Amino acid sequence: MSIVDTVKQAVTGAVTGAMVRLTPDAPVDPLATKHGALGRSVPRVDGPLKVGGQARFAAEVPVEGLTYAALVYSTIAHGRIVTLDTAEAVAAPGVVLVMTHENAPRMAPPAIFMSNPRAAGASDLPIMQDPSIHWNGEPVALVLADTQEQADHAASLVRVSYEAAQADLSFDQARAQAHAPDSVLGEPARIAIGDAEAALAAAPYRVDLSYRTPRHSHGAIEPHAATVLWEGDKLVVHDATQMLHATQWTLAGIFGIREEDIRILSPFVGGGFGGKGLWSHQILAIAAAKLSKRPVRIALSREGVFRVAGGRTTTGQRVALGANADGTLAALIHTGVAAMTAHNNCPEQFTFPARHLYAAGSFLLEQKVADIHMLANTFMRAPGESVGTFALETALDELAEAMALDPIELRRRIEPDKDPTSGRAFSSRHLLEAYAKGAERFGWSQRPAPRSRREGEWLVGMGVATATYPYYRMPGGSARIRLTAEGAVVQMGSHEMGMGTATAQAQHAADRLGLPLERVRFEYGDTDLPPGTIAGGSSQTVSIAAALLAAHEVLVAQLLKLAGNDSPLGGLKAAEVEARDGGLHHKEDTGRGESYASILARAGRAEVVAQAEAPRPMEVMKHSMHSYGAQFCEVRVSAVTGEVRVSRFLGSFDCGRILNPQTARSQFRGGIIMGLGLALMEETEFDERTGRIMNPSLAEYHVPVHLDVPEIDVIWTDIPDPHSPLGAHGIGEIGITGVGAAVANAIHNATGRRVRELPITLDKLL
Repeated sequence: MSIVDTVKQAVTGAVTGAMVRLTPDAPVDPLATKHGALGRSVPRVDGPLKVGGQARFAAEVPVEGLTYAALVYSTIAHGRIVTLDTAEAVAAPGVVLVMTHENAPRMAPPAIFMSNPRAAGASDLPIMQDPSIHWNGEPVALVLADTQEQADHAASLVRVSYEAAQADLSFDQARAQAHAPDSVLGEPARIAIGDAEAALAAAPYRVDLSYRTPRHSHGAIEPHAATVLWEGDKLVVHDATQMLHATQWTLAGIFGIREEDIRILSPFVGGGFGGKGLWSHQILAIAAAKLSKRPVRIALSREGVFRVAGGRTTTGQRVALGANADGTLAALIHTGVAAMTAHNNCPEQFTFPARHLYAAGSFLLEQKVADIHMLANTFMRAPGESVGTFALETALDELAEAMALDPIELRRRIEPDKDPTSGRAFSSRHLLEAYAKGAERFGWSQRPAPRSRREGEWLVGMGVATATYPYYRMPGGSARIRLTAEGAVVQMGSHEMGMGTATAQAQHAADRLGLPLERVRFEYGDTDLPPGTIAGGSSQTVSIAAALLAAHEVLVAQLLKLAGNDSPLGGLKAAEVEARDGGLHHKEDTGRGESYASILARAGRAEVVAQAEAPRPMEVMKHSMHSYGAQFCEVRVSAVTGEVRVSRFLGSFDCGRILNPQTARSQFRGGIIMGLGLALMEETEFDERTGRIMNPSLAEYHVPVHLDVPEIDVIWTDIPDPHSPLGAHGIGEIGITGVGAAVANAIHNATGRRVRELPITLDKLL
């Protein structure tokens, strides 16, 4: 089951929880436009803890009697283990345990994440349960020792021999047997409207092009890590995760214990980007702790992250566009194949932008998957959209050139008045406004003709592309508000990975409760708190906001009941009051109200506690909901070496209400920087002879550093979406979308050369 399936299931099924102002035609939440704490630039509340060294990450939790784990990885892609010689490792100094499939506890296979709405596992493969090998790098042994150095040394002493089987490793060969996935994030793998191939053939202007994108690996500052311990039959896991409760549920199934006997804590995560889910390392650490009866810390080396934690998969895409003489599209075709395994469910939805961005007379949108013996791929910042926009937006630039049209003008002519494939009305769409503001600020009118501007050895060019990412609000999730005379604490089992969640939700709660920001705290990162949703799909902000809104309505009802008839609030209904100045007040009679402290004192109560589940995400059933942006790029390309330098970049976004400009700007810029890496340098080198990842380190897997990144300008429309909580959309992923195409289009403008395969390295330009 996918993100979209999960949302739809919750919408159409019976879900408990207060139904508050989030139905499709409900009035706009007043906080969507009101400026208090929301809408202000507020530094991240976790910032001082992190710079002061007080933030405790998963590999820093002190535990008495701790042991340290090291993994041994397979060196074949498919086959079976024939012999495992662990004698030398067992005898090494400090070794507590060497665990292999021969002595590992029996564990059920994990449920694949997205195959079940509660699952967190990356695949359904059994973990260290038999001698089978499924990818090059699969863990075949785990060593526990008293120190990390002892564990690492002992792991090097494990001797393994294999019987290799025929492995499918060539993407091009596997594409010949590509097949349609069951669905693509809950949507059909194929959408056909009209006869797009015939319309393409008949169009007076057309392009029909192939694009290719490589594998990418996660490189978060904090490598994957966990500290685990058994307390009798109860399990405690300190993890670096962006899916707390999904991990809890999945581990319960693997180890055959109750969810309530598992506690997951993850207060700080040093970067997630889709990769901080449940992989084999946490499961192996838990199994080893059970076997050794000792607490275990497992902190993957950088190489370990490449071997064990998946990332973005490779794609081959076709984009064909047929245009009429007036610049409207007669046909839009976007098809292709993504590599995947037979054991996971992440088909890299690269056709999604083409489904919702532009008007066309006909569509053919189809994607397939090719099964390969590789590490299971997973979500990586805007999965699908990041590489799908590269192909689509580059092809649009090529069509604009063929028609002698400005690329922005072409997009203006194909702007739809409703979602072009679903027919739904847009909840909010101001893409052309974002383009207009961005073009003016960037100086788009000064864009030169291809290969016409030169400064010494440097060829200078400008490019543009559309950014887009869908709006998701995950179903479920509960918020609890604890209100005292001193202030309030909002509690929810959510996640903070550095994007500013805790800060934005404290701002939201402060405005919702009418309290100063310094009197509000947001608690998260613990499954003992009310269940939250995953931090993924740019969904967490609005998902938490909806639950908090529901809990607040319950709180107001409780406060009015506590206040009673002796209060100035006596006889008033919830709809007649608002929270401000540390209490509840009549909306129209400003002198009629009572402070929280007064209500609690008269009732003899120290606190009031209210909890509620978020309402069903009905808004996604009626409206087509997306964020948008216009990415503007200027590059300088050396005519001598082919070196590319991005000299200027501007992102102009339309993402609903911006709740905290300071943290939002950071998120947009971070996405753009990751997009520059996607465009110019990132590539996981996969040896198709052996299935081995050949560059498993940040010395060889290149990501942008300071000298690669210019000053990045960011602007936004800040127009609330009337159908989302607080008028907001998630912004964690849209920043990366469109960047690859904007860079590629700028490089063409500078050099006259088209590059249709990422990354755009200098060998492709000479």
